[in-house]
Amino acid sequence: MIKRFTALLTGLLAFCQTYAQAQITGRVFDQQTRQPIPFVSVALYRLPDSAAVAGAVTDSTGGFLISNLKNGRHVLKTFFVGFKPVAVPLSVSAGKAQDVGTLLLEADTRLLNEVRVSGQRSDIQVKADRQTYRAGQFGSAAGGTATDLVRNLPGITLNAEGELSLRGANGFLVLLNGKPVQANLTMLLNQLPANSIESVEVITTPNARFDPDGKAGIISIITKKGAESGWSATVNGLLGLPSVNSFGNDKAPSRYSGDLTLNYRAARWDVLLSSAYLRNDIAGRRIGDVSTTIGNRYTRFPSAGERSFDRFTLTNRLAVAYVPSARHSWNLGLFHSQRTEDRIADIFYQNTKTDLTTGRVIGQINYFNANLVRKRGQFFTGNLDYTHTFRNKATLSAGALYEYDFLDGFTRNLNLTRRDSRDTLQYTLSTTDRPIQNYRFNLDGSRPLGRGKLEAGYQYRNQEDLGNYRYREQDGRGQPLRLIPAFTGRITLTNRIHSVYSQYSVGGKKLEGSVGLRYETAERVLEAPGNQTYVLRLNNLFPSFNMLYKPGKGLALKAGFSRRVQRSSNFALNPLPEREHSETLEQGDPNLLPEFVNLAEVGMTKEVGRSTLIATVYYQGVENIINRVNRVYSDTIVSRIFTNAGLAQRVGLEMAGDLKLSSRWKLYVGGNLYRYTLTGDLFNNQVTFNRAAWVYSVNANTSVQLAPKLQFQANVNYLSRRITAQGEDSRFLIPNLLVKQSLMADRMTVALQWQNIGLGFLPTNEQRITTRGRNFFTTTNYIQEKDILLLNVSYSLRQVSKRAKLPGNEFGEKEF
Repeated sequence: MIKRFTALLTGLLAFCQTYAQAQITGRVFDQQTRQPIPFVSVALYRLPDSAAVAGAVTDSTGGFLISNLKNGRHVLKTFFVGFKPVAVPLSVSAGKAQDVGTLLLEADTRLLNEVRVSGQRSDIQVKADRQTYRAGQFGSAAGGTATDLVRNLPGITLNAEGELSLRGANGFLVLLNGKPVQANLTMLLNQLPANSIESVEVITTPNARFDPDGKAGIISIITKKGAESGWSATVNGLLGLPSVNSFGNDKAPSRYSGDLTLNYRAARWDVLLSSAYLRNDIAGRRIGDVSTTIGNRYTRFPSAGERSFDRFTLTNRLAVAYVPSARHSWNLGLFHSQRTEDRIADIFYQNTKTDLTTGRVIGQINYFNANLVRKRGQFFTGNLDYTHTFRNKATLSAGALYEYDFLDGFTRNLNLTRRDSRDTLQYTLSTTDRPIQNYRFNLDGSRPLGRGKLEAGYQYRNQEDLGNYRYREQDGRGQPLRLIPAFTGRITLTNRIHSVYSQYSVGGKKLEGSVGLRYETAERVLEAPGNQTYVLRLNNLFPSFNMLYKPGKGLALKAGFSRRVQRSSNFALNPLPEREHSETLEQGDPNLLPEFVNLAEVGMTKEVGRSTLIATVYYQGVENIINRVNRVYSDTIVSRIFTNAGLAQRVGLEMAGDLKLSSRWKLYVGGNLYRYTLTGDLFNNQVTFNRAAWVYSVNANTSVQLAPKLQFQANVNYLSRRITAQGEDSRFLIPNLLVKQSLMADRMTVALQWQNIGLGFLPTNEQRITTRGRNFFTTTNYIQEKDILLLNVSYSLRQVSKRAKLPGNEFGEKEF
């Protein structure tokens, strides 16, 4: 299959060069900066009567194509506000293609001085496979991270653990300026400054050109466009004010960050350097209750104590774009990041054992569990991309990426008696070190065909993960740590993926869409202690279809379908148990199957005056859904295991309104309601389930321009109760306020944010997670900080350029 497709692709690319019809091609550049100008109108007039016969609009590379022309003398003219028109006489011959070369437009300073733009820019744009949201409408995220911005989008929800979901599903493919970044979404968004983002695209039914990874779809982040030439710089600083309530924890949280972006842009070069440091601690508390039954022995151990996070992140990126001509472009990216995250869980337990046959208490002990989980990571990535554009607007691009990461850390779990903190009941220490290497190569081609574009491509991915896991235990004070062989060993995981795709897309004023197919062959090999080898080979097809129809009067109708895959993380595959904390033992399953999902939707968009209304009905069907489920390991330990738990389905309605209530008042509301059904079995049919529930979420954002330079904004995110295979997660609420003042001709902004508003009575930023089984019950309430006050100052000498694409990390961040 691969050989045949490679031959087909080779032939297609050769055809791209030789194919020619009665057509005119060319490029439009700025005379001063030598940069391409998109959206220039190019028209062809017949001589001698000057009748308009054809036209086109330049794309992002400045290129244009006018085809299906008749013989005769013509003149080609350009039209673009702020630039003087250019006229080129030419003669058209049937069956002949000609290139007029590069047309250089000269700025019309008279027009530039006189032009005034009025009206408001649309905050939402709808295309066949995606919705694009302008970041500027969510002012409450200013000075924060991309997470603060993304969680306001319709259908997006955030839970107490910081995990983002789209329409209830939480697996994403992440694009940064169009480049796949297969990192943990939460980690990536937490390191991107929100005020460096121009827009966010939510791609709910991705087409075949994208990787099929991500069962929820794709989150695509576009950074801001900057000056045409010269240099620019942006500096941001954030300071967290003292905590209002840190739950009396031993150490108060620290919150501060700073980032600097430098950019130099010339006629052919675009060089960008970015560096950011983030300290983002959060105080928290955990209140839990667990009970187990083994035979006639019933054990209950309620608990309460601290559960906080200390988080450090340093990130450096270098991106270089070189465009020697309109037909050639190069992009080089280097990425480095180092991270440390400490999760502190110091919990007091009250353990009581009861004989169920007599009702007598047969044992009782109170103890303190000091638990520290430290994760550290060093990430290094380099990538190089090249694109060639042919005269007939066909393209050929190739890219390569190499990544090396080193992850290490430990889990320290210490049980002490309440009466004497020097008396060790049990001490366990788990350590990990994991070097990861990843290679990626892709080759893509496209060419105009008819009224649309034909695309095809090939991609190879290879990931090697070598993990060394050690588990040691100490029983009693002064005893030596002894290695536990059953929990210790070396895990080697290799993933190799070949994929090919082809798709045809069309675009027009009334109808746009695409249809495509991607084929993938994947091999996963896991080697575990005891000479155990687990091999999974899969061959799959991923079809896609998208259509958007605009009948007129501000109305648009859309429909789409996409098949996706969510691959298991290495953490979920690791068969070696790890003592996560006193009451939990975590373990993966090397036989896990990937989750496959079918996404389908139909929707409507209506523009009413300056406002936009959107409604979408959707379906998600997830096969082999993976759940983290519980079972009893011992009387005071619950084993938490990853397993394929059956089939999940969601049928829902997503609605959004971007309402311009007045010239100074805007209201944005997004809501999602779906019916969730979950069917399957656990532990080889020992436990079966068939559950269903309604789930809803609301994201609302309102902003008022109190004065030309002073803005007030409030937003709220609410997520209702949700079922799981063995229980339910409670509702989750986050309200925020912001006041922002612009200074120095808008080059500086000062913003005061009030996050996680509690007011002493709101159940803000807390979530209860409950599970139950035949012989156990667990419920834990995770309570995190409320009423956080942040002061942000941002200064921009000039805005940051967009052309250089910031590189990202492929696999290391996902595993972190």
